[in-house]
Amino acid sequence: MIGVFDSGSGGLTVLKALRAALPDQRFIYYGDHIHAPYGDRDADSIYNLTLSCLTQLFGLGCSLVVIACNTASATGLRRLQQTWLPVHFPHKRVIGVIVPMVEALTGVPWLTKHQTDAHRSIQKTVGVFATQYTVHSQIFVEETQRRAPGIHVVQQACPDLVQLIEEDARLPDLRHSVQHYVAQLQHSLNGAHLSAALLGCTHYPLIEDIFAEALPDHVEIFSQPKITADSLVTYLSRHPEFSDTKESGILFYSSSNPDNITARAKRFFGDDKIRFEQLPPPHGASPAIQVPGILSAHQCDTAPQIFTRNQKLHSDGVQ
Repeated sequence: MIGVFDSGSGGLTVLKALRAALPDQRFIYYGDHIHAPYGDRDADSIYNLTLSCLTQLFGLGCSLVVIACNTASATGLRRLQQTWLPVHFPHKRVIGVIVPMVEALTGVPWLTKHQTDAHRSIQKTVGVFATQYTVHSQIFVEETQRRAPGIHVVQQACPDLVQLIEEDARLPDLRHSVQHYVAQLQHSLNGAHLSAALLGCTHYPLIEDIFAEALPDHVEIFSQPKITADSLVTYLSRHPEFSDTKESGILFYSSSNPDNITARAKRFFGDDKIRFEQLPPPHGASPAIQVPGILSAHQCDTAPQIFTRNQKLHSDGVQ
């Protein structure tokens, strides 16, 4: 089975696209709603929570997990791929949503080891709309410039947008918020021509049409669900051992009250028939954040606590 994990409900937009692209696959979705939002926590806590949720999904039989959470991916994906996973689950794989966006934005495949003249000659300005945490991580800026240094990335944090989407805010309120953030980003351009906009949060595809209204007509919008789904199809073609087509379907789990989550998730997933079940975190205790089942990051390994400027993401497939 393929697991899909997010700190809340935003990852359901990615899952919807995955199901459309891979209708014969079996998926499990796990939303750690009880600890959401992750962006309000420190890096060590986010890392622990991520490991706890991955452990849960592996225990349910998943061999491959897609982290459909930009905050979790930006904080510790590379670290867990290189230090935690080989020790505790050597035959499992964890991938995410950042690599496909960088590939699409730059036109440079992730497996490309050396920049070509064509890559270096790409000149354009792109905007990134994301949460405060993702913007602060600089993940999209650094990974984009590493592959196509001629691309100028301008970021815009949208602090209240996820909450407005979660609360199913009125359309005028959503429009006002998006227009405000688009105006702020355009002001930051200092006259540069904006070629593309990247929606760097899995909640934002739900209001992609509002972004399209607010942005100039010529701006191309990159949204994570379809791009991630296309990338996963390619990944499975290279790694068919992680494909599971014996029995298609989706199971939905949350760490919080399933009744509250189900009502909201139906809107995110676009299906009134889905039903969440509560799945508590694994048993045990973490001294760092009191989340069952996972040791603190210091106990798991001695790698740096955060994703640093000099670290690179995994070189194969979706991130």
